[in-house]
Amino acid sequence: MINAPKHSGPGQQRTDQGASADLDIGPGARTGISPRQRAVGLLVAGCFFMENLDGTIVSTAAPRIGASLGVSATAVGLVVTAYVLTLAVLVPLSGWLTARFGARRIFLSAIVLFTAASLACAAASDLGELVALRVLQGAGGAMMVPVGRLVALSGAAKPDIPRIVSYIVWPALIAPVAAPLLGGVITTYANWHWLFLINIPLGLVAFAAAWRLIEGGPATGTGPLDWLGLVWTSAGLGALTYAGHLLADSGTPLPLAAGLGTAALLLIALALRHLRRAAHPLIDLGTLTTHTFRASVSGGSAFWISVAAVPFLLPLLFQEVFGWSAVRSGALVLFVFVGNIGIKPATGFLFGRFGYRTMLAASGVVLAATMAGCAFLTSGTPLWLIGALVTLSGAARSVGLTGYNTLAFADVPADRMRDANTLNATATQTAAGLGVAAAPVALRIGSPLTHHLLGHTSPALSYSAAFALLALPALAATTNATRLPATAGDVLRR
Repeated sequence: MINAPKHSGPGQQRTDQGASADLDIGPGARTGISPRQRAVGLLVAGCFFMENLDGTIVSTAAPRIGASLGVSATAVGLVVTAYVLTLAVLVPLSGWLTARFGARRIFLSAIVLFTAASLACAAASDLGELVALRVLQGAGGAMMVPVGRLVALSGAAKPDIPRIVSYIVWPALIAPVAAPLLGGVITTYANWHWLFLINIPLGLVAFAAAWRLIEGGPATGTGPLDWLGLVWTSAGLGALTYAGHLLADSGTPLPLAAGLGTAALLLIALALRHLRRAAHPLIDLGTLTTHTFRASVSGGSAFWISVAAVPFLLPLLFQEVFGWSAVRSGALVLFVFVGNIGIKPATGFLFGRFGYRTMLAASGVVLAATMAGCAFLTSGTPLWLIGALVTLSGAARSVGLTGYNTLAFADVPADRMRDANTLNATATQTAAGLGVAAAPVALRIGSPLTHHLLGHTSPALSYSAAFALLALPALAATTNATRLPATAGDVLRR
């Protein structure tokens, strides 16, 4: 059973079912991960995998879906955008819903909604219907992971957080990498409906496990929903995500996308202003006063942009420039997964031995270096060298994301963990969405940039420039990491 807090203080809330809506994380928490905590962590990991897979796998089947529904492959982009937009808009609401209705009720409802919407997506008969159902699917996904992660961390001692987070983070690394290969196989040997039908058995297993494992009732003293904060925040994040989609579409005039992006930043500024002043804000920005949390949100967001771009660019490079098949390119991209898994057993040792500042800075440098290396790939590059480069990139992704997601909760007080979890999930989701949009934007910039610098351009040069540009966020994350104190994250190190 998930442990309830042993004490309560100002702002710390109990639930009426004996499980905490906030987290009892600190020196007094029980050390050592229980079998139930491990099971909950793996359950949330599975849900995270479903959510991330559905955010990327549809892109590979856009031509097939378009032909089936009688629309262009470009129009099918709305199916992806609707899903990502819904995630960005609704994630900030997850914290209040958890406090108001309880983690168990929200988590189970999210799984049911996501699974049912997946089944309905497979049965969609036109584009408008499919887009609407993707919105419902995104609503379920927006609630699953933030709520599940909050439950998984409940009752954990600080030194146990890295192991629990490592269970949850790996699907975010695997799903975008596996999607091109899985999507290629499904669209080659089956039809696009199976892109959604594969969620049905996964959802049923997740619901059965959640029914047994997840507990947590409503928190007492929950304030009213901050409707104005929800409107400003959702509008700002939604507009920012859609602006990224417009920038990624080569047919969109740049002034239109830039105008929407400016409006999005204005809305986000208004949301931040409101959240600082509201009596019961949707998200408590006071969590940003914790230095390690603030550094994790800012540095982790920059790191995520580079991470999300790699699985998008590599398959396009292999297929559009090198002329490789979807299956062959997808198989090579899977070496990112090899790096993710290969480094996992050593991640705890590395952070324990060298500290968070050193390892976060190193992961940023290695990720940027491997992206720069990808800029020099050609169709004649030995496959073993491509595999080694991509594997090293996967290892850097794994270390960096595990570090940022762990360090975020190192010094946050127990009574602010729910708000910290919501804010961190919102920032991560937004950065991941912008990362996917940043890849085609970098490609658009690559052509005129290489023409200006070299006097000529080509598709291969555009990809080279894109990889170089997308290495910059990783370097920005590195700079952010070097500003951490040497003792950052020491509470997490055994």
